[in-house]
Amino acid sequence: MLISLQTQPAAPLPSQAGGRLTLPIQTGMDEEVRRLIARLGADAVRNSDGTELPGIVSELATKVYSTYFVGRGDNAWADAHPDEATRIFLMSDRVAATADGPVSIDLLASWFADQVRPDTGCDVTRWWQAHDRTTGQELPVSAWSIEADGRTVTVHEALAGHVYTVSFLAFQTWDPTQMYNYLTNGWEEDPTRVKEKPFDVRHEATWSHVRAHLSAWLTEHPEVDVVRFTTFFYHFTLVYGADATERFVDWFGYSASVSIPAMEEFEEEYGYALTPEDFVDGGWYNCPFRTPTPVFKDWIDFTSKRVAQKAGELVRQVHEEGREAMMFLGDNWIGMEPYGPYFPSIKMDAVVGSVGSAATCRMISDIPGVRYTEGRFLPYFFPDVFREGGDPLGEANESWRTARRAIVRSPLDRMGYGGYLSLALKFPEFIDRVEEILGEFRSLHEATGGKKPACAPVRVAVLNAWGKLRTWQTHMVAHALWYKQIHTYLGVIEALAGLPFDVRFMSFAEVIEGGMKALEDVDVVINAGAANTSFSGGQVWEDLRLQDAVRRFVARGGGFIGIGQPTASVGTQGNADRGGICRGSVFALSDVLGVDQEISWSLSKDHYEEPVSEHFITADLDGDYIFGEDPGDVVVTDSATDVLVMDRGSVRASAHDFCGGRGVYLAGLTWSTVNSRLLHRAIMWAAHAEDQWECVLSSTNPDVEVAWYPESALAFVYNDADVPRSSEISGQGGQILVELAAGEGRWVDWGKRSASLVIKS
Repeated sequence: MLISLQTQPAAPLPSQAGGRLTLPIQTGMDEEVRRLIARLGADAVRNSDGTELPGIVSELATKVYSTYFVGRGDNAWADAHPDEATRIFLMSDRVAATADGPVSIDLLASWFADQVRPDTGCDVTRWWQAHDRTTGQELPVSAWSIEADGRTVTVHEALAGHVYTVSFLAFQTWDPTQMYNYLTNGWEEDPTRVKEKPFDVRHEATWSHVRAHLSAWLTEHPEVDVVRFTTFFYHFTLVYGADATERFVDWFGYSASVSIPAMEEFEEEYGYALTPEDFVDGGWYNCPFRTPTPVFKDWIDFTSKRVAQKAGELVRQVHEEGREAMMFLGDNWIGMEPYGPYFPSIKMDAVVGSVGSAATCRMISDIPGVRYTEGRFLPYFFPDVFREGGDPLGEANESWRTARRAIVRSPLDRMGYGGYLSLALKFPEFIDRVEEILGEFRSLHEATGGKKPACAPVRVAVLNAWGKLRTWQTHMVAHALWYKQIHTYLGVIEALAGLPFDVRFMSFAEVIEGGMKALEDVDVVINAGAANTSFSGGQVWEDLRLQDAVRRFVARGGGFIGIGQPTASVGTQGNADRGGICRGSVFALSDVLGVDQEISWSLSKDHYEEPVSEHFITADLDGDYIFGEDPGDVVVTDSATDVLVMDRGSVRASAHDFCGGRGVYLAGLTWSTVNSRLLHRAIMWAAHAEDQWECVLSSTNPDVEVAWYPESALAFVYNDADVPRSSEISGQGGQILVELAAGEGRWVDWGKRSASLVIKS
């Protein structure tokens, strides 16, 4: 018999005492600030880029945060030491020669001249390169020269029909984040604003200045409890185009982490010299979708080691003054790899980051070795949202529903907001909603004693080129902004962030070097990505050690889920090792998956696939799947393969038994609640765990999720949809019917299963 929660008396709410909230405040609104802090129970306050803390700050909260910029905000120093500015490697436009003879290349034709300036004072014969991109050859230094304007390069004897580029070292003359804020907020109309210039701590004079400045600042600001480093030394790649809009953004980009002293030190330590091409990379700039070269991995390691050493020194200064050190995971975070080997040595107290998705939330909350984590929720209190016609309430609801899935599984310790409080107060319904969200957020700690919910007994490994270093960061771009080319795969990580599994990230190198031993603590391996990317793997699958380890793992009972173009590699035709060409398949593990990609080489084969009528993976779903970008035709290679979904003659989902294990193929997984359920069921099936579907409670409606806390005998049931939903919740000997308002979360005493702890919705 089902028990309806709507007809049952509510159990007492968890304590809604204040705390766990950081609010941005500003001068000129003391009374409004006091009232809001009292209402919301904020126990910490902060300033933002462009705001100052008011004089009453010490009266307001338990802790005072202050943003601290290590490498910008001191234009007097930057102007006095112009040669110690940060630098970046850039590449010119590709210029085609229409006739034999000289060709002129304007280095800044597509770059923002207010942000970058070619460094003509360095040894350009060493730190600049010109290439014939048609042949792929570097031009000798004698073949090109720099004109007097410092931004034009002439290739003297270009060949008609060939394309030429110049890779050059450039000064950064405007800090990228401050530039973004300046232009976004219209600060050009404010005469008090200046364009902040960045400087590089790799230079000894600047490094001494930075340490002395921090020491003086700490003395001058006794009211500050938490120094919020934003972040440290090197900004991710954010370069504007000539039209003053974003041209190239790579949140993982190391192109702006360069300096001549650092590159010379690198050569001494690693035994080989770096070139501009190692960073420019033909115009790809080592984007995270590229399989990282050995050189690029060395540079990440070198930079991270040096950044950790210097960041650790600044953190020790903060600790010696009795303050806490917090790092913002953004802006100048390059080298501060939170899942890298050197991060623990820094001894940060806390990490705060922007919460743009469930995946970004897990990226923050799972960081090891810090005392607490904090998420900065959206929307940011900026005029792009908090304006007439904007929808801050809608964005707040979406942000919370998205983040909540991850918070339930791996709680952030704190939440906060950023921007200008004066803007937010103009929208009282937004403030009302923030108050409700806070109550729910606090309850996730207070009702459970800080314990995480139970996980299903299935351990999942996401296999790619980056492994642990990019935990929760696969397919991510600038805090999970939407890209149509990657939403097919980002949905996989987004789903995993809110599912009841122990998830880890593993590199191909780990499996190649460790073999079956590397997979001992794993039940299901996921390989998701487009062909020839760092996530799918590309040529790495021609390494028979990798194939052997994963194939043996599945044969002995493990599960393998391939998404998009998993294990795709065809080798290089004509080489002695012909890879997939000799193998006769595009997917190296087509035998495990029971499907392969059709690339027009086997069109003479007939394929007669019919979807099965029933399967565990699709048992409670309505068929409304969104697989995302079409990876191309996929066909069955084994008659024993169960086709679950077909679209236009191509397999979109399938299941296949392989020896003692199982393989699952999905064409993609754009984020949706239905697709999250699809992946959840696929993992359980691949692990031979169908009979344990209800072991951590289950919901019949994919829009309604549930987390079970066995120690407290509580279950948290929450609606991911923006409309009311009902669902049956069952497991552990109980079954109830729950009806939830749009976005509502509700506590259920699963020991009694007849009462609920209702959270205001």
